[in-house]
Amino acid sequence: MASSLSDTAVIESAGMCKISMLWNWFTVDSCFISKSWHVRSAAGFAGTVLAVFMLVVVIELVRRAGREYDRHIASAGNGAPASLGLQLPPSPFHPATSTAELLPLPATASGTGIHKFRQAVRSTLYMVQYSAGLLLMLIAMSYNGYIIIFGIFAGSWAGHFVSSWDTVATADTTLKDNCC
Repeated sequence: MASSLSDTAVIESAGMCKISMLWNWFTVDSCFISKSWHVRSAAGFAGTVLAVFMLVVVIELVRRAGREYDRHIASAGNGAPASLGLQLPPSPFHPATSTAELLPLPATASGTGIHKFRQAVRSTLYMVQYSAGLLLMLIAMSYNGYIIIFGIFAGSWAGHFVSSWDTVATADTTLKDNCC
């Protein structure tokens, strides 16, 4: 009788989600984000790694789309940063002469500021990027080595390789991500 109880416990635990808060190499029966994302086969796990890889590539492509859209908006105006509806913060190279220069431009249709529709498109691109990044962070919290190395790291490399050709600095280009 005791052996039947232990056999039942083993049978019930078979097929359950394997979740660890430590680095792991689980493939079959691993779960990501919720119980409904339960990987039940090696092929399913390979599909999961590929899906995470593609999610990271898509995040980089959305970042590129945002940069391209900002360039499109700037080229529709006179090409100055003010045509984006933005004011540059003061820096040692371009100090502000008054606090009025730091105020955002009003949203108008006259061309002095950014259109509300264009700003909505920019915000939507940002929301997609931010939300996908949040999901990626939750997936990374599985601490699965295959997902992190082959899905996230390799995906970020491939995504950056494909989408960052527009940010190669030239003598007259200032990169957005530079802090100093």
